[in-house]
Amino acid sequence: MLIKKGVITIKPIIRYNKITKAYGDLKVLKGIDFEIYPGEKVALIGPSGSGKTTLARLLMTLEEPSSGTIEVEGKLLWHEKINGKLVRAKEKHLHEMRKDIGMVFQHFYLFPHMTVLNNVMEAPITVLGMSKKEAKKQAELMIKKVGLIDKLNIYPVQLSGGQKQRVAIARALVMKPKIMLFDEPTSALDPELVGEVLDVIKEIAVEGNDTDMTMLLITHEMDFAREIADRIVFFDEGVIVEQGSPDELFDNPKTPRLQTFLSRFNS
Repeated sequence: MLIKKGVITIKPIIRYNKITKAYGDLKVLKGIDFEIYPGEKVALIGPSGSGKTTLARLLMTLEEPSSGTIEVEGKLLWHEKINGKLVRAKEKHLHEMRKDIGMVFQHFYLFPHMTVLNNVMEAPITVLGMSKKEAKKQAELMIKKVGLIDKLNIYPVQLSGGQKQRVAIARALVMKPKIMLFDEPTSALDPELVGEVLDVIKEIAVEGNDTDMTMLLITHEMDFAREIADRIVFFDEGVIVEQGSPDELFDNPKTPRLQTFLSRFNS
């Protein structure tokens, strides 16, 4: 499938093709066909355990699909073609592919022995081979963007949960990814800290419209999803049940499963 935008034909930046994922007898994803387009902001919603996070972890190469293929910018992610046959990709290929993908997790995963500045500088130096001088410059820009320029030399233990998550966002942004994944970025935060993180993500989404950054957001924040997403995708029991614009899904859910899910947030 291609989308026409004026006279330009746009191909998907991400394509899941018949993706399954199983852990023993537990089937988490059941034959997912799913495409995301450059610059699109897509929110995945659904009950816990429905497969949303697994979909993102497959794209980040943290989990390997049981079957099917994933393409990023037309290139196979988990596979390579050798002598006309699909084989599992080597680590070098995976390493190159994941450079364009950033991910913000639920639980921050900051290095406790490093300052805020060093946490954000680390990946540009070790992964991209950037000089320390340039990495410091870029890191400071990203830390300023998330509103923590006064915390450069502070260690994670001295930060609130919301501040830690903002550092994690800066760490992902400094790599200048074409694709940003957010996996329940506010679920581990106290309620009063949620807003500060959502505000930063909103700002990134707005700027992303200018830079063509693609965003995949897994969230239980329905109002937030409605505000920033171009498309909402409802997952349940390892399949895509329904998808469409925010107004379509939230105002006129077609399936009983989505109607029941949304009723929990409207009561």
